[in-house]
Amino acid sequence: MRVLFTFVGGNGHFQPLVPIARSAAAAGHTVAIAGSGSMVKAIETAGFPAYATEPAYDGVRPRLPLLEPDQERAEQEAREIFARSEARKHAEATYELGREWMPDILVCDEMDFGSMIAAERLGIPHASVLVLAAGSFLRKEIVGDALRVLRDEYGLPPDPELEMLSRHLVLSPVPPSFRHPGFPLPATARSIRPLATPPLPAARTRVPTVYFTLGTEFNTESGDLYSRVLAGLSQLPITTVATVGEHIDPAELGPQPPNIRVHQYVPQDEILPSCDLVVSHGGSGTVIGALAHGVPSLLIPLGADQPHNAERCAALGVGVVLNPVSATAEIVRTAASAMLTDPRYGRAAEAIQRETATLPGPNPRYRYWSGQPRSEPASGPLAERRAY
Repeated sequence: MRVLFTFVGGNGHFQPLVPIARSAAAAGHTVAIAGSGSMVKAIETAGFPAYATEPAYDGVRPRLPLLEPDQERAEQEAREIFARSEARKHAEATYELGREWMPDILVCDEMDFGSMIAAERLGIPHASVLVLAAGSFLRKEIVGDALRVLRDEYGLPPDPELEMLSRHLVLSPVPPSFRHPGFPLPATARSIRPLATPPLPAARTRVPTVYFTLGTEFNTESGDLYSRVLAGLSQLPITTVATVGEHIDPAELGPQPPNIRVHQYVPQDEILPSCDLVVSHGGSGTVIGALAHGVPSLLIPLGADQPHNAERCAALGVGVVLNPVSATAEIVRTAASAMLTDPRYGRAAEAIQRETATLPGPNPRYRYWSGQPRSEPASGPLAERRAY
């Protein structure tokens, strides 16, 4: 079977697809992945044929001042960027790619609304993969009007309840206990491990290791937060491994003491097994990756769904939340020290790690890979294609 994976946005929308795509390819399915031209290299590095749904951004990302997290602003960005402009681009780009590549099923991230519409136009089922861990950020009232307009533009039937978001399979690479109880998974959802295989027991050393990241999207909008956090962590008897992303030169942060190591990028699956604490912006991939390895988090949310994830971490006892604007180096030092010396955070994270390990892997032998009954177009290349 031919399986086309698509995502909108950056690494946080791509990485949750990777274990599923690898499992599908290992099972003998033909797999390709489509995303922004800026992500083509990352897709190919992961070992997949890549297709660009829009040109790569070749400019320099400006360094922006840090803003106080604003829920209304974040919801507006989700609506205007993901449900309007990006959805419109992907509705067309994925449709044209689908006519050429002719997939039997499409698998997209949950924010790739345009590809869901493209799959419906192509007459093939789609599975969506959740990339917003807490589940309380993406709500139908935020994106509903924009998606209804887009459906109407393409002559698709009315969908007042937005069933398109969960009509087919929904894959949730998130431990069920982490999902906000006020926003349960839809009936079509299946929980899976975020990792292809359960992680090995942690190989932690006597000197605690802390991993510090602000992700790949909000890192350039963080003002002096990197400097404040590193100044606080440098005062502790720990080793800190920090990543700043490809758009920031580590040299910008100036000389660091020997216990601080700053890189542009380190794969999380390489650093998390040896970590005792993760300090992060609260992105879904970072938070769930940490919990999959039984590591608690010190969270400094900057926007999007990050405050929602931070709230869940605090409620579950696996994290402490700081304000990005008011967190001084001393506040960071005190919070990190307390978390490293209080075993309750680690025990709570390890409980979620055990829950995660019991989830099924991203196995392509599930029934969903056969798809629901196909709704073939009356004409066109898909109508002429031999039944699989």
